[in-house]
Amino acid sequence: MALEDAKHQIDMAFTREDPRGLAFENAFGGATSFLRRRYSKDLTGVDLAVTGVPFDQGVTNRPGTRFGPRAIREASTLQAFDAPYGWGYDPLNEMTVVDYGDLAFDYAHTPSFPGKLYAHIAGILAAGAGTITLGGDHFITLPILHAYAEKFGPVALIQFDAHSDTWADDDMSRIDHGTFLYKAIKTGIVDPAATVSVGIRTDNPDTLGVTIVDAPFVHQQGVDATVARIRQVIGDRPCYITFDIDCLDPAFAPGTGTPVWGGLASWQAAAILRGLAGINLLGGDVVEVSPPYDTTGATAIAGAHVAMELIALYGWTRREGASA
Repeated sequence: MALEDAKHQIDMAFTREDPRGLAFENAFGGATSFLRRRYSKDLTGVDLAVTGVPFDQGVTNRPGTRFGPRAIREASTLQAFDAPYGWGYDPLNEMTVVDYGDLAFDYAHTPSFPGKLYAHIAGILAAGAGTITLGGDHFITLPILHAYAEKFGPVALIQFDAHSDTWADDDMSRIDHGTFLYKAIKTGIVDPAATVSVGIRTDNPDTLGVTIVDAPFVHQQGVDATVARIRQVIGDRPCYITFDIDCLDPAFAPGTGTPVWGGLASWQAAAILRGLAGINLLGGDVVEVSPPYDTTGATAIAGAHVAMELIALYGWTRREGASA
């Protein structure tokens, strides 16, 4: 930590002049943005926009993920001083990453929400930036995928989750966090043959052709075998990562709406994500962080780390001279 910088840096979310580089403002003070990135709606020259979607009207159990983006941003201030450990490069110095702020929507007009989110993400993509989205419940991934598929065609998907989210739901007007993948496959925006779900530990007999790498496989076969299986399914296809925080065991992430025991440890998730370096990542999200049930803040901390890993993955193949 640069102690001299810490003495005068404050409110870097608004005052920083160079959008690149680490921040040394006190973790406990100042305006909160993700990793102390500059808040900006100007995407000129921006590589990656972090945006929040505080929506939880699609949950089946405990609400509260509307507070997830704010909590993840606050937790991320603990990481703003250092490059992510173990990657061997600093994405915050090599890419221009901004905090694009949250999606604005009418909380009392839920039917309009999917279109608002789709347009929000599509606008960022049209400006040439990728997105890392902080949720919000898992329904938000569906409109996001619509925006990505419109630009890139049907995408490969890596889903970290306790639940498959492929329960049958042919009413496309329903807003449900447990059926986002069913609808994404049925509408053709996700290719099930190039989709893998990691950490699953709830029963659903119809996975629509998605490859399941369940939690027992991860525990018994290990990280290397898990990474190899994911790579086998995804190949070099352009892909999107969605990380439901309930993929982690409740011991590591209790603050979520539908916790299930037997999940991944945080070290396993970190090792798997880092093992995926070189994949053709288009963007990603971290969802289902519910601060009202996160009494220690551990879940928000985990969510912030996941988002940082997604940034590092996104930047890995975009480094100057990088080879996949």
